[in-house]
Amino acid sequence: MTWKSVPKTELHLHLEGAAPPEFIRMIAAEKGTDLSRIFHADGSYKWKDFAEFLKIYEAACSVLKTPDDYRRLLEAVLEVSADNGVVYTEIFLAPDFCGGGDLDAWKDYLAAFEIGADNAKAKHGIEARFISTCVRHFGPEKAIHTANITANAPSPRMVGFGMGGEERDFTAQDFVSAFAVAAEAGLGITSHAGEICGADSVRETLDHLPVSRIGHGVRAVEDPELVKRLAEEEILLEVNPGSNVCIGVFPSWEKHPLDHLRQQGVPVCVSTDDPPYFHITMTSDYENIAKTWGWSETDFADTNRTAMKYAFCDEETRAAVLAKFQ
Repeated sequence: MTWKSVPKTELHLHLEGAAPPEFIRMIAAEKGTDLSRIFHADGSYKWKDFAEFLKIYEAACSVLKTPDDYRRLLEAVLEVSADNGVVYTEIFLAPDFCGGGDLDAWKDYLAAFEIGADNAKAKHGIEARFISTCVRHFGPEKAIHTANITANAPSPRMVGFGMGGEERDFTAQDFVSAFAVAAEAGLGITSHAGEICGADSVRETLDHLPVSRIGHGVRAVEDPELVKRLAEEEILLEVNPGSNVCIGVFPSWEKHPLDHLRQQGVPVCVSTDDPPYFHITMTSDYENIAKTWGWSETDFADTNRTAMKYAFCDEETRAAVLAKFQ
């Protein structure tokens, strides 16, 4: 048995952030764009701090121009996920970046994403669903626009709505109206919180947004009463341990609270966030979790079953995926 072959669910993955570097180099070459500055000699993404990470991320995304570029990107990302044992994934997509916030353009991108997901399922057996995200630092009015675009462009695999971006900008309460639109449309609700900012960020999200899941949420560990609340209210944390350690949210795997949160009864799942930028995979995260806390196949199966309980998919898909974690 290798951790690579263990079936996995991933609920927190940014499409652009999961772009394989070799794919970005290929697209850049096709478009005659020199992006050599953003790669190490070994071909991996090159950055030394969070500010530079954002610049490299933006540069890589600059060559993605059309729906078909994004369709090809999705297929490349899903191929890597499937190679790491992922059988079900939910991927964050941003209408602000795919079509510039225009409804008709967004529909074109969604159609391309559906084709890409169909192709990946046929080739690799992986099930993919999408979560539309607003960008926090773009502000509440833009978020309402994004929620309306999402609600007015239903798609078979579009199952959720969330919020990413700069966690220190605005408050969760500022986005109540946007999330109300998404919830009214029947979308599952999640939001980033408690990664860069502390426990108050998680508490405020719980108080004001209709979430069943929180992206990251790990700094809730700073407040034992909040940890108790997460367990009692059965709010899933989409935990990204390799990402957190790489960018310094926690100084080491040993200091990461994933296992502690699970022991306290908080529902958790394991995801990778922006894996090639952090030089991780789902396999390497499983290896580090097993090494650090001694998790067994049973522990991972339990965590994957928990993830599927909170997945935003239909019941038929949920049952089919759950059968893989027996």
